[in-house]
Formats: sequence, structure tokens, C-alpha cells
Amino acid sequence: MKKLLSICYNFPPEPRTTSNRIARIMKYLQKDWQIEVITPVEDGYLGEEIAVHSVKNWYPKYLIDLLIKIKLEKLLEWVIPFWGEPAFFWLAPALNKARKLIKQERPDVIVAFMMPYSIGIIGVITKWLTGLPLVLNFDDSPTCDDMHSSFYSWFHYRLTLWMENFYVHQADAVIYVSQLNLERVRSRQPQQDRSKFHLVRYGADPEEFSQYPARTDNEFHITYTGAMAGWFEFYYKPGEKTCIKKIYQAWLKLGHYQIAKLDQRSASPMFVGQAVQQVLINYPEWEGKIKIKIYGNLFAKYVVDRALQNQNLTNIVSVSSPVSNEKSIELACQCDLLFLTLPARPPGSCPGGRISGKTYEYLMTDRPILAAVPKGENWDYLEGKPGVWLVEPTDVSTMIKVISKIAAAKFSGKQLTFDRTHLYDELSYVTRAKEFSDVLDKAIYIRQSYPKIRMI
Repeated sequence: MKKLLSICYNFPPEPRTTSNRIARIMKYLQKDWQIEVITPVEDGYLGEEIAVHSVKNWYPKYLIDLLIKIKLEKLLEWVIPFWGEPAFFWLAPALNKARKLIKQERPDVIVAFMMPYSIGIIGVITKWLTGLPLVLNFDDSPTCDDMHSSFYSWFHYRLTLWMENFYVHQADAVIYVSQLNLERVRSRQPQQDRSKFHLVRYGADPEEFSQYPARTDNEFHITYTGAMAGWFEFYYKPGEKTCIKKIYQAWLKLGHYQIAKLDQRSASPMFVGQAVQQVLINYPEWEGKIKIKIYGNLFAKYVVDRALQNQNLTNIVSVSSPVSNEKSIELACQCDLLFLTLPARPPGSCPGGRISGKTYEYLMTDRPILAAVPKGENWDYLEGKPGVWLVEPTDVSTMIKVISKIAAAKFSGKQLTFDRTHLYDELSYVTRAKEFSDVLDKAIYIRQSYPKIRMI
């Protein structure tokens, strides 16, 4: 059986999208691969067949918390790479563990699962020391302006651009989850590196979505599973910011280099909330029956509560902490309308490369989907799929029409559902794992023409 050494900063049972992707891919890879995992997650576990080695992070939490407390967090921008990733402090202990495991297990290939992006350094150095083939799973590109529209400085942007190109050059294969991002990054590489690029999207498993009965209550639930942003954009009412707060925020943004001006407000539930408010005005008999439910909040409760209060949405929008992937699937299958949103892009800008991991899980249900996303990868992938309404992220008027139509069907006893079974093979992690395994095999094949591997 072939052997795989996997470097994973995020790992189950953490309730993260990246952790879920890793779990699903490894579930099927383990049939043909003996897998060793290095992770900082203390209770990481994926079954008896996958060996998980927990390595403690050297992140100086108390020191960094102190700097944040005394308002000196800006100093960290020039100390910790890639947006201050805590993973940077995990590199040394993880690299040491990787060296020991390679001596013991003699793997055939190394794969580093990013994000965070610092993890790629472990893979590159390990390849230098051993000559083993290296696959770097980027997920999203660090230079995707949908994901990272602002950098701490022009220097940080250029360093990130250089680092992504460096990773591509050092790896034997690289994996992205977005076709647009893949093509954008590949286009700036030398010809000899362009064959390294592979697309392995996120996915979902059909059997996990077939066991949940429909709700029977008389409420209409609009559900979003995952973390939202944009809360701080609504934290202050117009004219409420003091001069000192404005100066402090200007200090935090001093020197920042922006590559795209995204409307972060639309990464929140406020625009769909405005749409629901108007729907309830148009249909007063629905008062109290339409609810927006968000599962996966990572922001402080006082920030979320104040933002909702400022928009008069506390009686419509409820926000909960992250839930397990199993619970997220259950909530998606039992709602009346699934909601998806990404930050709006400026008029006339190039298409965005970001695609939400929720896209594939939503499509595995039979629920209607309201996707408030800008033109780009996510829009293109969803276009033409059954039961999907595509709108721009701030297009409240169209949201009103969509919500009114779907809610009217629900309240009349004719809830809208859509057959998407023809998409199951395309979306399944069985397919994704096969694609991933093919990339690993190709990386091994490429390295066979190189000098004999050194086992450090």
C-alpha cells in the first residue's frame, strides 16, 4: 500500500470547512493509502486506520494577547507573515516531527493542506531535505482578491505574490478549488510549471443528506450555515463614531495596500434582512413567521447584537455559534430556503475567484437556494443549476421577489423542492478523493525521474 504523509493545521473534530474537506477526502483515500497526519489539533481523530500525530504549537498566546490588549497589535503585522497566522509558530515543531516520521515510515509523497498558507513552508523544506514528491493543496489562492482584498502593505502583497509563485515552483503538483483562481495563478507561471495545476473542488456525500425529515411547523426558515462577516460595518450608526475611534481605526489601516474594494457589508445578513422586512410589510399576515437563522458565528456576541439592533433585525435574524458538520447538514436539509452570500465587487471589476464550500452542500439538498454572490466563480458554478436564484449581493429588490415567491408556496402548503440527484456523482467526495489520489500518483511519477530520494 502506498504511504502518504499529510500536514494539516486544521483537522477534525474542529468544525471548520477545511477540516471537513480533509476528513471526507481521507475517508476514501485510506482505502489505497496508508496515511500519517501531523496536526496541532490535540484530539484529532479519523478512525483507527489513520495515524494522527499531535504536535504542540509554539504560538506565544499570552504575549500576543497582551499586545492586542494594549492596542499594539499593528506591530504584529511586520513580525508574523500571511496576515498574522498563528500557524507560523507551528512550523519548527511540525518540521521536526515530519523528519522523524519520514525516517520511520518512508512515505511515498507529502501533501500540505493549506490554509493557513504558512503550512506550505513545512512541505517545501521537507522536500528539500528528503527529495520526496510534494503536493500543495492551496484551497483558495492567497492572492485571490475575493478572499484577501487588503494587505498590511505593498511589501506584504508583493511578498505574498512571490510566496505563491515560489510554492508552485517548489511543488510537484498544486491543487486549487476554484477554476478562475487556478487559471489566474497558472497564467503568470513559466511554461515548465503550468502542468502542475489541478482542480479538486469541495464536495458533499449524498448519503449524509438523505436521512432528515422535513419540518412540519408553520414558520419559514431562511438558513445560512457558516461564518458571516461584515458585522463591524453596522456596529456604529451614522455620526456615532468619536474622533478618537476614527483616529485609532485610521492607525490600524495605516500603510495597508488594497487590491480590490469589496463591499464587506454584503457579507452579513443585513441585505437579506432588509428584504424580509419589506416582504413582511407586503404580506402582514406573515408577521413573525419568516426567520433568518445563521449557524457558525465567530464574532463577539455584543458586536453581532449591536449590529442587528442598529438595523432593527433582532426579531428576524438569530445568530448561533458554529455547529458540527452533521448538524449543519441537518439544518440545511430542513430549512425552507438556503442563503449564500459573498462580498459585492466594484462595478466593472473582473470576475471574482472565490467559491464558498457551502455551495456543494447546498446543492446536495432539495431546498431552494438564494445565492447573493458577485459575478465570478461562484456565480458561474451555480448558474443553470435547478432551484437556484442568483442575485447580486446588495440587490434587495430581487431578494424580495424570490423570498415572496418561495414563502408563498410554503404557506399555501406547496413547498418548493428540487431534484438534483443528477449532480450527486459530480459533487460526491468519492469523485473528489479519486481526483486527489490521481494528483498524488502523478506527483510520484514525476519525481521518479529525479535522483534517488534522501531519507533524512
